[in-house]
Amino acid sequence: MAKTTVLKVQGMTCGHCELSVQEELEELTGVERAKADRAAGDVEVTYDESKVGTEQFREAIEEVGYSMKA
Repeated sequence: MAKTTVLKVQGMTCGHCELSVQEELEELTGVERAKADRAAGDVEVTYDESKVGTEQFREAIEEVGYSMKA
């Protein structure tokens, strides 16, 4: 069963930022969907928690130059 969580992300300022974060997260095995919202400063992720989790999300977000707040 899929789980949905909202992660706070710092540094997104434009549509390209949102897209970068979404695409990087959606490449992770187990992530079904990611929807970033720069105005809210967050990304909603739907995923299979038996395959992926918060640490992988943090690494993916940092990989594209942003940071995830706790």
